[in-house]
Amino acid sequence: MIKKLHQMGVKSGHMYSAGLASIALSFGTWLMSKNAEQGAGLDRADRWGIFIGEWAPTFFALGVALRMEETHRDLEEPDMGVFDGAESTRSRTHAGV
Repeated sequence: MIKKLHQMGVKSGHMYSAGLASIALSFGTWLMSKNAEQGAGLDRADRWGIFIGEWAPTFFALGVALRMEETHRDLEEPDMGVFDGAESTRSRTHAGV
């Protein structure tokens, strides 16, 4: 799934942005529900905020997975020369990848 998202052009930054937007939307829906539906009580506002707030960890996790996919793809460059390939292997070894 992550590879397919990467091939479709979805970047890790998009997912991080979606996670931050989810946090803001969570707060906004909580505040709006609290003020607009005063008869429903604070419980309903809390449920709305929590429901949308649960999306953020998913977006952040997808962002991390896409970042790993981007890094993995950047390390695999098929058109590298002999010297560049040896240098790349040595760099990956030292980087712990």
